[in-house]
Amino acid sequence: MSEIFKLLPPVHDLQAHSRFKALQTGDVTSARLTEWTRAELESLRQQVREHPNTFKKDRAHFTDVILTKLEERVAAWLSPHIHKVINATGTVLHTNLGRARLSESAVHAVTKAAKHYTDLEYDIETGERGSRHQIIEERVKEVTGAEAAMVVNNNAAAVYLVLKALAQDKAVAVSRGELVEIGGSFRVSSIMEESGASLVEVGTTNKTHLYDYKQAVENGAQMIMKVHTSNFVISGFTATVDSQELASLKEQDEGLIIYEDLGSGVLFDFSDEGIGKEPTVPDALAPGVDLVTFSGDKLLGGPQAGIIAGKKKWIDQLKKHQLARVLRVDKMTLAALDATLKMYAGSKELIEQLPVVRDVVASVEDIERKAAYFMKHFSTKWKMELLDGFSQVGGGTMPEVSLPTKLVQVIPPDQKIEKFSTWLRKKGEPCIITRRNEEGLSLDFRTVTVEEIEEIILRFQTYENELRHQAE
Repeated sequence: MSEIFKLLPPVHDLQAHSRFKALQTGDVTSARLTEWTRAELESLRQQVREHPNTFKKDRAHFTDVILTKLEERVAAWLSPHIHKVINATGTVLHTNLGRARLSESAVHAVTKAAKHYTDLEYDIETGERGSRHQIIEERVKEVTGAEAAMVVNNNAAAVYLVLKALAQDKAVAVSRGELVEIGGSFRVSSIMEESGASLVEVGTTNKTHLYDYKQAVENGAQMIMKVHTSNFVISGFTATVDSQELASLKEQDEGLIIYEDLGSGVLFDFSDEGIGKEPTVPDALAPGVDLVTFSGDKLLGGPQAGIIAGKKKWIDQLKKHQLARVLRVDKMTLAALDATLKMYAGSKELIEQLPVVRDVVASVEDIERKAAYFMKHFSTKWKMELLDGFSQVGGGTMPEVSLPTKLVQVIPPDQKIEKFSTWLRKKGEPCIITRRNEEGLSLDFRTVTVEEIEEIILRFQTYENELRHQAE
């Protein structure tokens, strides 16, 4: 064993190698490269101890092994850790793939805000310090009809801030059927517990009536929290109470706060297009409702954010709370959200340019045209079939909605479906995520842009060329 270890190259020999020197750049310093070299040497020693017969008894071989590992490390270091992905699953708000794509105007606004100094907290009119809350408030008020608004870093944060600032050590009534888990094991009941609010469960899982809430208020509840069950559906023998009905309970307690967590944040009425029954933010902000919270990166189609809209009296208290600074968003989020909301103040045609809205309302005919264009680029070596299918909205929204679509089912020339699926995901750029089934893999072009189709075609052609070279 000791004879094999003597064949391992010392660090200084590796540092003198031309391949080592080629790896030294401004992005990878000599010190970091040396540190990685020592780590790879130690790893190789361990492998030799455990499997001595798997290595050639030759210094040049060991040198090549270490330098190859270093090259792989450098490549991984230089590669961005957030990669571009083409979403060919048809799930519009794919949480694992980053949810909503921004509009071109929002992307431009982010770039401009990132590249330059901004008036983030500077009042240009007075030359004095300003407030970042004001940047977005007027936009939210205009498109929702709210008296006031503020933004935090996501909707869970918005829920937490409302409960912490306005209901700590107070009783909050929530229907048992609305104590939802919002993903990643985060539950409304847990957020409420962390906030210091006291949960009062009312009604049953399938039925909650106005008198259930009334009894809770009579017993001391100072806030009623409605949670829109956007990520599941209970059907059958059910009953719920909407926020407008709950507002009538304020007659017996003027200090009662009516608060609804909408979650998805809809400003475009998809029900007009025959898609779902998702309540819009303006509808939720009916007379008597004090606060509504919703996400920025779901059906709104903007960046990750939690938007709080409602009565000025309560919003002003939230802005002054210490957590408002902890949960605040940066200039790039505000820039993207501002550009997104501005589109909602425009025409329906402008709103439908938002990627989320465009993809959800896309017709089967439009999707089929994209699929047909893709398919015509391939020979009979590829087995491709156009099938009827359904897309999902995703992101924990509209779970009952299935969007009719067209799928391109694919079997590659070598008929190795699992190998091809892995290759699309891991080899080369961009990463392509598809659907998988026993017959093959499928692409849903609902969530694929025209520009991305060209990239997919190129990736498929690259795979075919690799198969040809391997055969030669």
